[in-house]
Amino acid sequence: MNTPSFTRRRTRRAAVAVAAALPLALLGACASTGSSAVPEEAEATPSASESNAATEAQSRTARIAVTYDGGIKVLDALSLEEVGDIPLDGFNRLNPAGDERHLMVSTTGGFQVLDLGTWAQAHGDHAHYWTADPVLTDTVYPATEPGHVVVHEGRTALFDDGTGEVSILDAEHVADGEPARSETLPAPHHGVAVELTDDTLVVSEGTEEERTGIRVLDADGEELAASDDCPGVHGEAMAADEAVLIGCEDGAILVRDGEITKVDAPDSYGRIGNQAGSEESPVVLGDYKVDPDAELERPERVSLIDTRSGELTLVDLPSSYTFRSLARGDDGEALVLGTDGQVHVIDPEKGEVVDSIEVIDAWEEPLEWQEPRPSILALDGSVYVTDPADGAIHAVDVQTGEVWKSAELGVAPNEIAGVLGEMPDHDAHEGHDHEGDEHVHEDEGHEDGEHAHEGEGHEDHEEG
Repeated sequence: MNTPSFTRRRTRRAAVAVAAALPLALLGACASTGSSAVPEEAEATPSASESNAATEAQSRTARIAVTYDGGIKVLDALSLEEVGDIPLDGFNRLNPAGDERHLMVSTTGGFQVLDLGTWAQAHGDHAHYWTADPVLTDTVYPATEPGHVVVHEGRTALFDDGTGEVSILDAEHVADGEPARSETLPAPHHGVAVELTDDTLVVSEGTEEERTGIRVLDADGEELAASDDCPGVHGEAMAADEAVLIGCEDGAILVRDGEITKVDAPDSYGRIGNQAGSEESPVVLGDYKVDPDAELERPERVSLIDTRSGELTLVDLPSSYTFRSLARGDDGEALVLGTDGQVHVIDPEKGEVVDSIEVIDAWEEPLEWQEPRPSILALDGSVYVTDPADGAIHAVDVQTGEVWKSAELGVAPNEIAGVLGEMPDHDAHEGHDHEGDEHVHEDEGHEDGEHAHEGEGHEDHEEG
């Protein structure tokens, strides 16, 4: 189903490249290096407590957060050493915030801002890098049922499943607690939203009983285009050239260049509910299920959708996988963590598995989606795999197939997310020197944001 195009555009937000939710006073902190003193007014940022001193670092510091039953551990992405352990009761979910410093924690009461304590501050033709203790801030975006979080081009969209309210944040101000835009949809449902650079908003359409399609709204909330040809709407991913892919129970819906196009699955029931996209690649990786009556289907095929042509390709895998198994690599590789304990590397253009890397022991997906299972994260040139059975995390170099670092966590990890600790549009290797470390990323092809889940599909549960 195609609908008329919409063409109103806006200038892309350049402000994201400047502040990334950081105190402006850090601009005056050039004279001191390696000090532990708090830069002037640094403690005024909503993400820092008065006692949380900042230390200037020689280069940026990527960090990883891992949830477990009872809290969130924060690790240095290079050493895998623990830099923080934040107690937090309940089943908590991690989402990118869009500024390479914060994460959104879906928890009781809404989306709570987690400061991972690593950031960069622009100063003329260079940047300064800072670290501090991670802290769960007091900033909460209220939601009765916090759902999907989607980051795209300096905007962060929060979806409240319980009310159907969409809150759009400026990524550089996620710690401020004030949305830049809000829309309330006609009925609450387990949905998703993403704002494009022309201020149009792609939103799911549905009720608590069923989800049927999508709508495209202008800056004033008026409908520009719509499709009701997407039963069981679930998940999204951004691809190159601002193409948006929304999953359906019979394929997917593609929004590209102002047009809505249905991508049909080869099966009458071919559910795509979880996707991983790269804004550097036109091809989106998705799951693929064919049994609507299964208590728990363990699929052994994934989907690849070319957003240029709308073509859907299915790729056979040597094992099953779960909704936390999908990621994208440095060069746009499609990565799938299988229940055989291997990371399967797929060439998205060829549609074939080109490598399989052994990382952990074989495992079985638990029946309850909330239960811990191995998860995958691509960040800063590496791929991280968690292993709840052993309470461990492993860092993998996809190019060499090497597991270059492992660490014991002392807990069963569940969800995983990370930040680069730099301004979002900087090249991820600029100013990041690992001299003396046992593992140095020397590839020059890393595009910033790709491994911080920017533009990647939101991983979600099988219940909806």
